[in-house]
Amino acid sequence: MKQEVVTVGLDLAKSVFQVHAIGGDGTVLIRRKLRRAEVVSFFTDLPACLVGMEACASAHHWARELIALGHEVRLMPPAYVKPYVKRGKTDAADAEAICEAVTRPTMRFVAVKTVEQQAVLMLHKSRDLMVRQRTMLINALRGHLAEYGIITGIGTGGVTTMLKALHERQQELPVHARSALHGLAAQLRALKSEVDRLEAQILAWHRADETSRRLATIPGIGPITASAISAAVPDASLFRSGRQFAAWLGLTPRANSSGGKERLGGITKQGDGYLRRLLVVGATAVMRMTRKNADRQPWMAQLLERKPAKIATVALANKTARIAWAVMSRKEFYAASAA
Repeated sequence: MKQEVVTVGLDLAKSVFQVHAIGGDGTVLIRRKLRRAEVVSFFTDLPACLVGMEACASAHHWARELIALGHEVRLMPPAYVKPYVKRGKTDAADAEAICEAVTRPTMRFVAVKTVEQQAVLMLHKSRDLMVRQRTMLINALRGHLAEYGIITGIGTGGVTTMLKALHERQQELPVHARSALHGLAAQLRALKSEVDRLEAQILAWHRADETSRRLATIPGIGPITASAISAAVPDASLFRSGRQFAAWLGLTPRANSSGGKERLGGITKQGDGYLRRLLVVGATAVMRMTRKNADRQPWMAQLLERKPAKIATVALANKTARIAWAVMSRKEFYAASAA
């Protein structure tokens, strides 16, 4: 009796995909390459089965396509699949490792994002890129103007003063310097307008999303952070606890324990660096307010008495991440505990 395919490991690529399929007893039934145009037709002809893929570029798109065909799709972090590669680095070995890893009972999976969630994350990534480009332009303008003795302060007010000084003292500059600096200033203005436009769209999505609105009730989390977490974590139940969610964000200490001796270092900095940065920035704002009024955050005020400010800030970001998991998993608004 011919066996049916039960589990498939699919190694994604730009043009050539690799398939490794096994039956119920682990027998290899299919091991072949597929061109991009052949993927949908190949899985259309297969009976409904478990399909494993690495959570890499285009993984969420292909997951949605295969789910629409009736298959059960599970995405895995590439770092968790790597230990199952037996020897060498080939597409066939990777597909076999994916097929093996997806059946492990202790494997951790990545939730498949919807088209809308990926679109919101694109807004965030585009905004983040433009903010970094804006910072580069500001630093370049400040450095070039300093070469001609035009010095301005830092911060938002310093940028306004810098552009004003460029306009008022442009006759003191050589023609070529004036041309270059005005080009940078024009790009800076265009970037500011584009960042404002993206932030307006993010804010509109935040107001329409229930999970994002609940997250924004947590101190240290605003519309930008709330919408990013809501879009990046479509299913909070994938994490067993708030600590596991904080560990996924890289906010927990790195363990190097052996022989019964526990050794903890700095935070791991693994996982989503963008979300981690937003949480630390929000914790920094809360810490600043705590220094002005300790009654608002007694826990933070006590921690600042024992630890340096940066360590206390990261600890608060860790705590905020755990609270965010509780808010998402319980579908409740944040309520501060009584002092």
